[in-house]
Amino acid sequence: MVAPRGLATRPATARVRQSIFSRLAARTAIDGARVLDLYAGSGSLGIEALSRGAATAVFVDSARSAAGAIERNLETLGLRARGELIIAEAGRALTALGARGARFDLVFIDAPYADDRSAERLTRIVELGLLADGGWVVVRQAGRVVQPAGAGLEQVGTSTMGDHRITLYRRAPAAC
Repeated sequence: MVAPRGLATRPATARVRQSIFSRLAARTAIDGARVLDLYAGSGSLGIEALSRGAATAVFVDSARSAAGAIERNLETLGLRARGELIIAEAGRALTALGARGARFDLVFIDAPYADDRSAERLTRIVELGLLADGGWVVVRQAGRVVQPAGAGLEQVGTSTMGDHRITLYRRAPAAC
């Protein structure tokens, strides 16, 4: 998998992806899921979800170098038809997705460590109704950053790997 050059992007390593997806697999099915990869970078988390059976993935990143890497990775892996790329600032992309009525079963928030807006993005995802009933959000942050409160979502688990923390949130399924 290719990644943009420089320090602005830190793709999730195979170990990190394995940790995230093993935690998810113990709790929910990825097969058929609609995925949002926010601050996508190389697209490694969304692409991993697609490779595990997710139906579609929307990749959001504001950097053209990241967008180019995502495009190349999707093409190389034969996943282009199931991936959509949005080149925009994360907040604007969320607003646009909300306006078109998008709903996701699985959301990855992997904000830059230097400008972590995970809590703000998590709140906005809930406000815009972007997370489906029973949907999951995975937030990856530096371990030293204040952990988001959850914006009304259930915090299911937190783990620390090296210098970063991974937190799982879940939107309760709608009552029948």
